[in-house]
Amino acid sequence: MQFPDSPLFQIWGKGLMEDQQIVAQKLFDKYGYNVYLSDRLPLERPLKDTRPPRCREKKYSHDLPTLSVVLIFFNEATSILLRAITSVINRTPSHLLKEIILIDDFSSNEELKGPLEEHIKKFNDKHPGLLKIVRHQERKGLTEARISGWRASLADVVAILDAHIEVNTNWAEPILSRIKEDHTVIISPVFDNIRFDDFQLTQYAEAADGFDWALWCLYEPIPKDWFALKDQTAPIRSPSIMGILAANREFLGKIGVLDGGMHIYGGENVELGLRAWQCGGSVEVLPCARIAHLERAHKPYVQDVSLAVKRNALRVAEVWMDDYKHMVYYAWNVPLENSGIDYGDVSSRKELRKRLNCKSFDWYIKNVYPNLVPQVNIVGYGTMKNMLSKENCIDQGPVPGNTPILYACHGYTPQHMFYHSTGEFFVGGLQSRRNRVDRCLTDPGEGKLPVIEKCDKAQRKGLHMHWDFTQGSSVINRKTKRCLEIAKDHGSPYYMLAMQNCTGQKWFIQNTVKQWGKQPKGGG
Repeated sequence: MQFPDSPLFQIWGKGLMEDQQIVAQKLFDKYGYNVYLSDRLPLERPLKDTRPPRCREKKYSHDLPTLSVVLIFFNEATSILLRAITSVINRTPSHLLKEIILIDDFSSNEELKGPLEEHIKKFNDKHPGLLKIVRHQERKGLTEARISGWRASLADVVAILDAHIEVNTNWAEPILSRIKEDHTVIISPVFDNIRFDDFQLTQYAEAADGFDWALWCLYEPIPKDWFALKDQTAPIRSPSIMGILAANREFLGKIGVLDGGMHIYGGENVELGLRAWQCGGSVEVLPCARIAHLERAHKPYVQDVSLAVKRNALRVAEVWMDDYKHMVYYAWNVPLENSGIDYGDVSSRKELRKRLNCKSFDWYIKNVYPNLVPQVNIVGYGTMKNMLSKENCIDQGPVPGNTPILYACHGYTPQHMFYHSTGEFFVGGLQSRRNRVDRCLTDPGEGKLPVIEKCDKAQRKGLHMHWDFTQGSSVINRKTKRCLEIAKDHGSPYYMLAMQNCTGQKWFIQNTVKQWGKQPKGGG
């Protein structure tokens, strides 16, 4: 085996010759999935029907809204794109499928130029006028590509999909039927997973789509009232959208499609979910609509997306989250004032919100997404340094594990601290969700080391989790009266965190809220 450590060859490729392995690895490096295999699989390949059994019995009206399918790509492998097109044609009733619109976000691969036009011509010879292609003249990013797809669409309903997908059996009818019942609902299909190496299908369980306070997407448990219906085919109420979506074309336009001010990738789906709910619509996941999504082992064309996601998250917070927007700033460890991040002009989005008479984020969190828990008592957040060793920060330490450490400052999530006016210190990322508990700094009362415990457990056990701290002062446990300090152990040149009798060491936390920790201005 030429590449024993490559993710590509852990399961797949045992019988390949050396020269074939080299070709396969080169393609894998370029695309992040197994193009060597994809090029050898039929475009019309069977997919396991992953729908719940009741979905297979369900009958739909012949008279449903028409559908535009948008496939967005940037330097996708040709066989992947052609298989997506083929699956849409084969698994969507022809009288409902008005068009397939390909959006090319300025690909550089030559095979996606002239050769792709030839493939489109062949499809259109069989299905006159079905395929259209829109080519961007510069790289615009995912959000603008989706807007281009919506703009080019003409059918009653538009489904905006990635190009590395295969739709499953009868995927479209549940979507079109539900939107016919209620034109204000945005639909998220259920994703299944196509493995990047052997292209086998892994069935995923149904879930609602949500997000954390940094606005990263995540799956949420299905609401209890859905199970009470005892109907596997019923829509699942969802706080957000995972990315792929279908909507009534006119309604999506009325509520502002997507925010074209978003950069590159990330946050645009959360923004749409908030806007749908706050502005008179809703979001649902449909268990009977299944789409298989090809995972990538790595994203070859996207560098670190976190900068774009951070910027986009602040943009969403400023437009839609009202008095809760500070939670996004806390989660990203960004100063509330003078953040130094240009999230662009949001005036037109604020105007849209006003024009549509949208509800508040407070309404959304109470009525749609009560699992999000706002923190109202945070007064200091970010990295935390001791004046004796300014290059080191408090760090949550190895996970699993519950011993915080002193570590060279890097400023990422494991070093984020959140101090509350009520005395708690959260350590590590901000969870603040009903089903994900934050971790609190505690003094066990004996021994030299501080301990991190889940805050609810610390409270239940009566652990010493409350601290007195002001900016530039000692960190004193209210119960034990011991201080969190740093000390050198047994002649070691390195400082460690220690619980000990207070010696007046001074700590500083990176960001403060409002006037907390600021020196009062001297008066005359």
